[in-house]
Amino acid sequence: MTFHDRKDAGCRLADALAHLRGREDVLVLALPRGGAPVAAEVAEALGAPLDLCFAHKIGAPHNPEFAIGSIAETGPPYVGEEAVRALNIPFSYVREEAALQQADLARRARFYRGTRPAPVVEGKCVILIDDGVATGSTARAALFALRGQKPARLIFAAPVAAADTVQQLAEDTDELAILYAPQGFTAVGEFYERFPQVTDEEVVALLKKYSRE
Repeated sequence: MTFHDRKDAGCRLADALAHLRGREDVLVLALPRGGAPVAAEVAEALGAPLDLCFAHKIGAPHNPEFAIGSIAETGPPYVGEEAVRALNIPFSYVREEAALQQADLARRARFYRGTRPAPVVEGKCVILIDDGVATGSTARAALFALRGQKPARLIFAAPVAAADTVQQLAEDTDELAILYAPQGFTAVGEFYERFPQVTDEEVVALLKKYSRE
């Protein structure tokens, strides 16, 4: 299965989530930047507001591309304990790196939202959306943080996700909407015909259009 672009993927994902149309408590959250155009299509189809959920991986010492955990805009970090033990990484490193990443996420939130506050999650049916999932570390960090804010229902949705990641995501959610879960997975972009980088300006425009300030 391939998608023409993020708009196409979002429309197809909206069809899979059509049973939520008409609910007044739905809140659609995107993992920026790539998740925003996908989530915008879902928000429009469901008649729900759109906002962002910020999360970032925590990289290993001397190898920042290798994720040992993730941190979201709020809440404690998600840490891959097996990887930390295997690499003999001190917890002090994880704590300090998480604090740095969380401060950066706060700056990003201010950039995208301006003075508008973060959305209220408690009691809402929250749909967290990305344009695709490989390892799932960032998505799981975001879900972990959102769960701590007591949503009535927590859903994760993506057009495509690695098969071995889907089960992990299912453990963190009340509902999972994944359109395609292939075994062979190297990069999210391989499942899109068009996969340009999403700009900050695009995200800000989508947020203004669908945020319901």
